Amino acid sequence: MTIPFTSITDCYREILDEVKQAVTKVMKKGQFINGEDVTLFEQEFAAYCDTKYAIGCSNGTDALILTLKALGIGEGDVVVTVPNTFIATTEAISAVGATIAFVDIDERTYTMSPESLSQFLSNNKATAIIPVHLYGQMANMPKIIKLAHRYQLHVIEDAAQAHGATLNGKQPGHFGDAATFSFFPGKNLGAFGDAGAVVTNNHSLANRIKMLSNHGRVEKYQHLSEGYNSRLDTLQAAILRVKLKHLTHWTNLRKLHAALYSTLLEDCPVTIPYINETADHSFHLYVIRVANRDQLQARLLQQGIQTGIHYPIPLHLQRAYRHYHFHEGDFPISEKISQEVLSLPFWPEMKPSQINEVCAAIIHETK
Repeated sequence: MTIPFTSITDCYREILDEVKQAVTKVMKKGQFINGEDVTLFEQEFAAYCDTKYAIGCSNGTDALILTLKALGIGEGDVVVTVPNTFIATTEAISAVGATIAFVDIDERTYTMSPESLSQFLSNNKATAIIPVHLYGQMANMPKIIKLAHRYQLHVIEDAAQAHGATLNGKQPGHFGDAATFSFFPGKNLGAFGDAGAVVTNNHSLANRIKMLSNHGRVEKYQHLSEGYNSRLDTLQAAILRVKLKHLTHWTNLRKLHAALYSTLLEDCPVTIPYINETADHSFHLYVIRVANRDQLQARLLQQGIQTGIHYPIPLHLQRAYRHYHFHEGDFPISEKISQEVLSLPFWPEMKPSQINEVCAAIIHETK
């Protein structure tokens, strides 16, 4: 590719020595499970998110599962989320035995529509809500939380794409019972493989999640319940500690790149990202909407410009959920968006000249 969709290795040019030192330290100590770096990362990530607690775990999917289990959600419960998310969100609901319910999204932010949620809750019973903070922008949490309080529902914020995002000055984890993060290598804060975390201000919830992540034990060979083997590896924690120190800088670079994209595409017949006026978008992805999306994507690829689609098939139309008997037209905004969104090349170390090249190609192809 002349311009790849992303690069998850460019960042290591400036921090390679730091990472090597951190990895070497773990190797020498030999505490590969529940080592000191795990505890330190949990403290540092909680401080970064301005929450009281952070619990490391093996991946973002498990972060959701552990939180649902710790809240006592399981068979007979209904959990409401959105169709335009990665399947991990709904896999977690199924994994604890609960039932998936969908509501549609806001057409500007692509996040959960409080109006659709209100309509659903006025006619259906539910136990919990999982709003998804998508592409780096948080959902309308004040309105969602207001509904959750009215119907006495738990709220878990899926913040897998929202490291560093804020709404009304508050990060994920401040609105709901907890927020879950993924540190998949392609995320704004990425590990050397799978890793995840839960953040919360609830002491008892944090303790239950921590216990469940480590076989339900409080001390060696003392188990209060069955749990999971879902610990954050010491090696991943050590690497994440190094990268966390640079996350604010990388997020600022993402914002600069997004601003340049938006300026260059302002007069182009595409829809650039909308940013809620009280939000601070952390731009995990830079996503436009455009008619004839597939044609544009193919033409850009011919010019060596790689793009992505997040997500081409809404979850309610996936074969995996055929047994729910959803149909086309059930969630029209999610379906419409899925046919129009296009994720442009984007990563912190991207050069302005590359953004100019991408935008020039888009402008030419959409004339």
